[in-house]
Amino acid sequence: MAYGAQPSDQYLWDIFLRVDRDRSGSITVNELQAALSNGTWQPFNPETVRMMIGMFDRDNSGTINFEEFKALWKYITDWLNCFRSFDTDRSGNIDRNELKSALTSFGYRLSDTFVDLLVQKFNRDGTMTIKFDDFIQCCVLLQTLTAAFRFHDTDLDGWIRISYEEFLTLVFSLRM
Repeated sequence: MAYGAQPSDQYLWDIFLRVDRDRSGSITVNELQAALSNGTWQPFNPETVRMMIGMFDRDNSGTINFEEFKALWKYITDWLNCFRSFDTDRSGNIDRNELKSALTSFGYRLSDTFVDLLVQKFNRDGTMTIKFDDFIQCCVLLQTLTAAFRFHDTDLDGWIRISYEEFLTLVFSLRM
């Protein structure tokens, strides 16, 4: 398939059928995890897979059907293109400087200390770099938390005042 070209429904249907190993007509977290690779011949992080299923599972079945799969495919492809654009050394991983560059381009103004914390949090193999699937999880988590924060930051000054229980409610009510 040509770079940037949209895959046909038949192409995606063929992939969907290969991923749907139990032939149920929907894809489970385990089936999707087994089908996705983070570029290192390892399966995607299970937390990232659960998060993506949750984002695209419009009927709240815990699985994704073909229509939901098509949207998920586009989403993953868009993230892959984004990841590749910030993986400037073409290592297949995002290092601290590449992550800082990505987050800055997304509009975040975060301290070096916080970027280091993100690398530590999303570095699963001790290399102090972030793989593709963990990059998705990091960025989506940051985006989701930022949106929740902005909802409470009514005067847009970067500060909110909430109780501990309000904070817990905010975090645990997020759909991720």
